[in-house]
Amino acid sequence: MALPNPAFELTGADLGGPVILSVPHAGRLYTPEHRAKLRPPAERLIALEDRFVDAVAADAGAPTVIALAPRAWIDLNRHEAEIDPGLVEGAVASRLMMTPKVRSGLGLIPRRLTGVGEIWRGRLSLREVEQRISEHHRPYHAMLAAQLNDVARNYGVAILVDLHSMPPLGRTGEADSPQVVIGNRFGHSAAPWITARIGATCARFGLSWRENSPYAGGHVVERHGAPAKGVHAVQVELDRALYLNASLDQCDPEKLAFSQGFVRELIADLGAAALDSGLPLAAE
Repeated sequence: MALPNPAFELTGADLGGPVILSVPHAGRLYTPEHRAKLRPPAERLIALEDRFVDAVAADAGAPTVIALAPRAWIDLNRHEAEIDPGLVEGAVASRLMMTPKVRSGLGLIPRRLTGVGEIWRGRLSLREVEQRISEHHRPYHAMLAAQLNDVARNYGVAILVDLHSMPPLGRTGEADSPQVVIGNRFGHSAAPWITARIGATCARFGLSWRENSPYAGGHVVERHGAPAKGVHAVQVELDRALYLNASLDQCDPEKLAFSQGFVRELIADLGAAALDSGLPLAAE
């Protein structure tokens, strides 16, 4: 069956409400074209995925934009200019954003992965990268922007929850190791009441949480968050141990059900907060 877009799918478009859910690192649809260009087998690139976090987002109760194309092909949570000039033939370094992520090999097109090495068989052409941007990256962000614009117009406020998963932080049982990290670009992409409400939901589920450390939010929330206009964007990182098995490679049914319930309640709590007439939405 042909996909409507190779980059993503939109589910729950008719659900309504002031919250939109984004899942940019869930993609694991490796086409024959992908595999032909990769140096290692695609199965060795699992570490690039937010493993099965799309299952956590299932039935979340909000319109949800889920990546299908793998992060190895293009990272939807990176700026278009975060290109490694050593990977892309014809790229002009002075026009690019040489961020720490690019230097570590994890730019718009990931170049290398720890424990795996170089991802691609050779350098990529600039034209090929531009094609990936136009066919994958821009449509994904255009869809998010369209959804948020519709929501803001209908409700006067819009909230984007950008859902990710992270490896367990710290040592097992360590008191200050968060199970949820809330990234709001240090207050630039979302108002304080957003983080407060997410924190309250975490507390109700018995989950520890931390704000902006070690993940303050990536390109998705930076690009779409505009609190002064009533559009808030927040990155939510879940510990993979909350929904995966002990090996962190497959979903644990009981844990998955718990995490799905948490995300549903999170969406509902944020929606209720957004629609609370006591909140100064227009002034945020």
